[in-house]
This record gives sequence, structure tokens and C-alpha cells, in this order.
Amino acid sequence: MENDDRSSIGSAASHASNGWAAINWQRVQKSVRVLQNRIAKATQEGNWRRVKALQRTLTRSFSAKALAVRRVTENQGKKTAGVDRELWDTPQKKYAAIARLKKHWYRPLPLRRVYIPKSNGKERPLGIPTMRDRAMQALYLLALDPVLESVSDPNSYGFRKNRCTADAMSQIFLQTCRKVSAQWILDADIEGFFDHINHQWMIDHVCMDKSILRKWLKCGVVDRRQLIATTEGTPQGGVISPALANWTLNGLETQLLAHLEAKWGVTKAKKLKVGVIRYADDFVVTGTSQELLETEIRSWVDAFLAERGLRLSVAKSRTVHIDQGFDFLGWNFRKYSGKLLIKPNKKSVQALYEKARKVTNDHLGATQEDLIRALNPILRGWAQYHSPVVAKKAFSCMEWQLHWRLWRWAKRRHPNKKATWIRKRYWRPVGDRKWVFTADIPLKDGSKGMLELYQLSGTPIERHKKVKGAYNPYDESWEMYGETLRQERMLKTMRYRKEWSKLYADQRGLCALCEYEMDVDTGWHDHHIVRRVDGGSNALGNRVLIHPDCHRKVHSLGLQVVKPAPA
Repeated sequence: MENDDRSSIGSAASHASNGWAAINWQRVQKSVRVLQNRIAKATQEGNWRRVKALQRTLTRSFSAKALAVRRVTENQGKKTAGVDRELWDTPQKKYAAIARLKKHWYRPLPLRRVYIPKSNGKERPLGIPTMRDRAMQALYLLALDPVLESVSDPNSYGFRKNRCTADAMSQIFLQTCRKVSAQWILDADIEGFFDHINHQWMIDHVCMDKSILRKWLKCGVVDRRQLIATTEGTPQGGVISPALANWTLNGLETQLLAHLEAKWGVTKAKKLKVGVIRYADDFVVTGTSQELLETEIRSWVDAFLAERGLRLSVAKSRTVHIDQGFDFLGWNFRKYSGKLLIKPNKKSVQALYEKARKVTNDHLGATQEDLIRALNPILRGWAQYHSPVVAKKAFSCMEWQLHWRLWRWAKRRHPNKKATWIRKRYWRPVGDRKWVFTADIPLKDGSKGMLELYQLSGTPIERHKKVKGAYNPYDESWEMYGETLRQERMLKTMRYRKEWSKLYADQRGLCALCEYEMDVDTGWHDHHIVRRVDGGSNALGNRVLIHPDCHRKVHSLGLQVVKPAPA
């Protein structure tokens, strides 16, 4: 197993001339994954000395360092610099950065404070680390994540592999859908979560290098050209911030249930129907009575949070009956005559309309094709998010509002034209639909095609298949389950690109070059084996899906990609 910067890939000096493009990413990922599996196994056995030793080995390895650099140079923040204004935007800089990821003499620079607008009109502060600090966080996250996944609560779904908001929604449904289910909900909200986490608690409890963690927590923030010391909280915007947040609230479910069983016994505790469903710092607690939640449960939660320097928001935390309903993660959960219905909440619907209105206003002088291309990703993403719930009515209402918004857009462009002329110019019948906002677009063969606005009401409603609570992505016994789950969800994501779905299924979800898994986080590129300029066709037999970085590697080194055998 590798212990320095020269193993797994070979000597760093021997690869200096080839650099970044010569790295064998399949071997890199396999080497890191083997160590992560060993860390998870040691965690499950409670062998913490071995966990620490394996984490040290991983963070010193060339493979983990290369993978950390790759992560921070291929994500959405790759063009956002820290206080040093440095970017790793060339292969030479990326390869040189691997050697800079050393603990010895490491000192993180202060974070660059930026503000992004929130839905309530306020601003959310983000702390942007430098590229080197981001890569160091990504490196130590590789060692921390197997431990976190092994000790996390079963019903914690935020920022964890193969878990999403729909899993949390499905668990709430299971907890509240029956007549004998819990009828009362503690809808909790933590006040200033990221800003008030106790530093000393994190240093004492997070299972990672304490000196490195202390440096990150105490590095300070540059806000409006002033250096501000950080005495509490963890900054939003860092690579490792979601993992630290999850670790802080980890135990909220398991420790609460253990407390109730110790106080009332296992049998009576089960009758209380207490369940905790958490997504990052948002969570709800179910129970059989209002008194139970407001006295016993809430007091315990207050003590649990106080130990970590946190507290519940008095104004936003409330106890409600399921017949009244509550909002969580963009959905409204409520029972109507004893039947639980989950719908998009009013805030989510209004936010979509405001976003569509802004896009329409920004494209007053644009072509119809450009407007449709700007609206379709927004509409498709919103519809896919709400497709597992009762959303048909919301989809139809939104389509109606959007229709009149587009009508005003078209009428403004042609104020002297009659309604019939405008309708024929921008709308046409498609199938059994009479009014479809459609534009003609040129195709590569010289003919004309048709681009239509995404149909919200045509989105199929399908129940979400929830991940199992005990699933651990670093446990080898769960490997087959995780692979199947990932492929099913990716195929659902690709539903509206049937050709991608076919390629993804044929390749078993693996990159055609490095043969490592592809998902939403890694991304993918539709690559032509024989280039179109060389006479290659657009048929599926001449196309494969590969990672974006593998695609750049193919073109920079002139590699030949072989069509994999169908699954």
C-alpha cells in the first residue's frame, strides 16, 4: 500500500515530463477506494488506532492527493479564486499542486467572504478558501468520509453519497402515512447553524487530524478588506464543510432513541413512534402527542444542541399536527381526511414563477429559440424534483401562468398584430396539444427541426425508491446494492435524453476510458469514437460516455476509445 508521493502511479519524477495527462485515474481511484474500505471496516470494528493510522496513510498517498486536486479543479468553483487570486487552470499547475499538499509547515490562508442572496431577501455569507486549502480539505475529506458514513444516523440524508431530499421525503411518508402512525411533528430550525458551532467540541469529537482541523477553524475571514478572526462556527463554502456539519448533528436520531429506551424501556419507546428525519441542518421529529414533543423531546434536543454551541430558533421551530401540515425541503406534508398528500409548497411554486418571469424579462429582445433554451432547464429541473409527489395540479397551474407570461412577451414584440397572427407565429399544435410554444431550428443535415417549451404537465409522477437506512457506500457488502441504486437513479436523470440512457445502460454506468463509475457529481461527455470531422456518424455505435477529464485526456494524448461490450 502506498505511503508516499511515488507509489501506485510510480515515481513522481519519472512522470514529470508527461504530467497531469499521464496519470492513470483508474488505478488512482482504485487505490483510494481500497484504503477507504479498510477505514470503514476498522471503524465498524471500533479499532480507532487503526482508523487513525489508515487515515494518515491515505492523506500522505499520491493517489489521494491527485484525486483531491482533480476534484477542486473540475467542479463548479474551479474558476473562483481565494484571497491569493490563484487558480489551477492548466495541466502543469494541477500536477505541480499535488506536491504542495503536505501537512508539514501547512498554514491555511484566510477565507474570502462573499454573499449570495437567500429566498427570504437576506444574504448568505460564504467563505471561499484558496485552491490549495480547498485541495487540502478534499484530501482530508477522503479520509473522513468513510468514518462518517459508518457512524451516521440511518435517516440522515443531506450531503451523503446516493442520498437525496427525495429519500428524506419518503421516510417522512413512511413515518406518517398510516392511521396508526405518529400524528404530531416537531418542525425544527437551528438558529445560525454554520455560524455558531463550538470549535472545541468539533476538535474533540471529529475523527480527523486535530491540528489541521484547528487551523481551518481558526484561519479567519477577509470581509470587505478587513481580516476578522473566527472564534466559532464553520464556514459555508468549504469542501469539507458539509461533512463537518453532518458530524456535528450526528447522533441526533440514535442518541434520542437510546435515551427514550433507557427511560421507558424498549416496548414503550416504540409505542411513542418517535422518528428523526434530517437533511443537513434541517430536521423533523415525529411523535404520538404534542406534550411528548414539546416537553420530553424538545428539552432533550435543546441539551443536545447546547453541547455543540447551537440552539433551536424560537420563532421558526414549532409543533404541528399532521392535519395542519408543515413544509420541509420544498414540499408540503399534510393529511386530508386521513390521507397523507405531499405537494410542492407555495414558496417553491412562487420561486419558480419569479425565476421564469425574470428569464422572460431578460429575453425581451431575444429570439424565441433562445428564450426556450433558457427556460427549459429551469422547468425540467423543477419538474423532476417534484415528480415523486402529488404535483400534477401544481404543474398545470404553473403551465397556465407561464402561458400568459409568454403571451405578454409575444404581444410586446408585436403590439400591432392580432391575436390570431401571434398565436400562429409562436404557438402550434403538437399531437393532441393545441397550444405549444415552439420554434423552428436548423438541423445539421440542412433540414428544419422543432424546439418546444418543456411540458410540465407531461412529467410522469413516479414514487421514489428510498435508499436503505443502513446503506454504507464504503462497506463491500453493500457494493452491489449501491451500484444498482446509482445506475437506476442515473437512468432516471437521463430519462429525457434517451440516447444517453441507452449508452449509460450499455456501459453499466462506467466510463468507457477509465472504467470508473459516472454519476451526477463526476459528470459525463458524449464522445464520438470516430470524429464527425473525420466522417464519423452520430449513431449510437460511434458514441460512448466518458468523464469530462477523460475526454480532455483523449484529445490531448490522441488516445483511442473502444466501444465497450453491451451489459
